[in-house]
Amino acid sequence: MEILLLRHAQPEWNRDGLSQVDPGLTPLGRKQAELTATRLAHEHFDALLVSTATRSQETAAPVRAQHGAVATEDRVWLHEIRMPGSWEGTPAEEVDRAFAEARHRSRDEWWEGMPGGESFRDFHARVTIGLESELEQVGVRYDPETELWDVPREAPRLLMVAHAGTNSVILGRLLGLAPQPWEWERFASDHASLTRLRSTRIGGGHIFSLQIFSDVSHLPEDLITD
Repeated sequence: MEILLLRHAQPEWNRDGLSQVDPGLTPLGRKQAELTATRLAHEHFDALLVSTATRSQETAAPVRAQHGAVATEDRVWLHEIRMPGSWEGTPAEEVDRAFAEARHRSRDEWWEGMPGGESFRDFHARVTIGLESELEQVGVRYDPETELWDVPREAPRLLMVAHAGTNSVILGRLLGLAPQPWEWERFASDHASLTRLRSTRIGGGHIFSLQIFSDVSHLPEDLITD
C-alpha cells in the first residue's frame, strides 16, 4: 500500500495587513499547485482525500481536473489544527507576535494549543481516529499487540491533500512514533511538497516506511516556500 501526502501550496495568510483564518492560495501558491498537478499527472492513485480548508481545496483543484475518474472525497479530519476564530481580520503582526511568544511555552501549554483554538490533544485525536477509520474501510488495521499493521494485498493507493500539522500527525502515527505537541516542527515540510509512505511486510504483519519526505523537485527554486 502507498499513501502519498501533499501539503497545500502557499496560502494568503496576510491580506492587506489583516490575518485570514481560512485563506485561499497566493498567486505563487496557484503556480505551485499547477506544477504539482503536472508532477502527479502520470501517478496512479485510487482515491483522492482532501482537507476541507480552502487552501487544500484550491491545491487539489488542478489534481482533481487531471484525475477526473478517481474517487475524490473531502475529509474534515484532514483539516489543520484550528486557530482562534477571533483572529479573522486581526492585524497580521499581532498574530505573528502571538506565534512568536507561543514558542517559549512549556510542553503542557503546547498540548493546550493556542488560547481560543483547538487543543493539540483534540487535534491529534481527530487526525489519528480519522486516519485509522479511513484505513479500516479499506481493510487496513492496526494490531496493538504486535504494533504491526494488517494490510491486504488489494489495499488502494491513496493521495491525501492536507497540511503540515495534519501530515506530521499521520507520519508519526504510521511510523509508530510517540506524539509530540509540536509535530509540524519535527516533520517540517515545504508548501506543495510530496511525502510518500509504503507498507512493507515484516514480522508477520506490515510496517509503513518513509520513502520520500517533503519532495519539491517539481518546483523551480524561486517557487519553493515553507
